Amino acid sequence: MSAPLLEVSNLSKAFPLRGVLRARARVAAVTDVSFTLAHGETLALVGESGSGKSTVGRCLVRLLEPDLGSVLYRREPGAAAVELLALRGRELGRRRRELALVFQDPGQSLNPRLPVGEAVAEPLRVHGLVRAREARARAAQLFARVGLEADALERFPHEFSGGQRQRIAIARALALEPRCIVLDEAVSALDVSIRAQILNLLLELQRERGLAYLFITHDLGLASRCAARVAVMSKGAIVESGAVAEVLARPQHAATQKLVASVLSGDPRRKLDAAR
Repeated sequence: MSAPLLEVSNLSKAFPLRGVLRARARVAAVTDVSFTLAHGETLALVGESGSGKSTVGRCLVRLLEPDLGSVLYRREPGAAAVELLALRGRELGRRRRELALVFQDPGQSLNPRLPVGEAVAEPLRVHGLVRAREARARAAQLFARVGLEADALERFPHEFSGGQRQRIAIARALALEPRCIVLDEAVSALDVSIRAQILNLLLELQRERGLAYLFITHDLGLASRCAARVAVMSKGAIVESGAVAEVLARPQHAATQKLVASVLSGDPRRKLDAAR
């Protein structure tokens, strides 16, 4: 078995409590989280709101700085591991190109005053990879790949539907040709039909580019559609992990059982089968 793309060990993050009287108090958002993500794999990180799953994703891409832990990264299966949390300066910037993040609400992650074509081309210019004209041509290619017309480049985020904005966010994430994308509730706010379209697009891109996904969601049923493995979080810790089918069939932890029950309650046929 080849070495994983990401090897996360004992990741921990706490935040200070607000208020003058609580200046030194801290609340643990993530505690001792460990998992691996293979090249080209989708791992679902599932949990209720406040479980810490989004904090894990932001720590991986260094939007948040973990307090403790290790994140080993291997660009290729046979490459030497790099400790992402030890990187600084230019080396951190170079490695950041290989780890992308797609947020739940693209309306908030896209600059409302910036045409979406510029928003997608911006990472290329920031990292000095191409000139302005080349960046625009690259943005047009990415738009085409995610199912958007080239004339959309000049439009602004508010002119698009939620599903279209998420396609734009995915195009921007692809701009730097990452090895891994953290999908933080990337489809949960979309209508069911649009959600299916975006999921299909993500799976197509994964097959084409060998991408690995950390698929963060509160919906275990949704996770089962795109991931073979799942890690369930509760109160900042991973409480159960394994093959999605196994976890769905035989949940062990109370938090997992609650998530499974919510899947069953949303599907009358499965609920009836479970009652039998």
